[in-house]
Amino acid sequence: MQLDSSGLQVLSREECLRLMSSTPIGRIVFTDRALPAVQPVAFLLDGERIVIRTGIGSKLAAATRQAVVAFEVDEFDPELRTGWSVTAVGHARAVTDPGEMSRLASLPLTPWAPGSKDHYIVVEAERISGRRIIGGHASAATTLPRPES
Repeated sequence: MQLDSSGLQVLSREECLRLMSSTPIGRIVFTDRALPAVQPVAFLLDGERIVIRTGIGSKLAAATRQAVVAFEVDEFDPELRTGWSVTAVGHARAVTDPGEMSRLASLPLTPWAPGSKDHYIVVEAERISGRRIIGGHASAATTLPRPES
């Protein structure tokens, strides 16, 4: 098991892809009018490609055409203080080929947001990295108080 300088487990590309495929929601990071933007999206993996279904006129569709984007997924257990995070970086492209659009439409990708979502964005995951915290323990000095219920 390889650890980084912070003591977090460094995940292999294969493990990162396995973890990414285990969750239906991720966050895409892109540039909108020269400012960073983050948007949660439903997605799925098609091999090593990240597939997002959105509306053709959406801000996300416009901002990600031929752009370099980041994509992040994670899962954490606050009680056990364990979890993982995976980040992918790559070029996003709008799918315009009718054959590819038809194939992507047959995948089990259902958008969560209402409205017409007949446009597909594919992110080629050129770089993928991930970290896992295992059995994290908090000292009394770093434990945050829990709100009263």
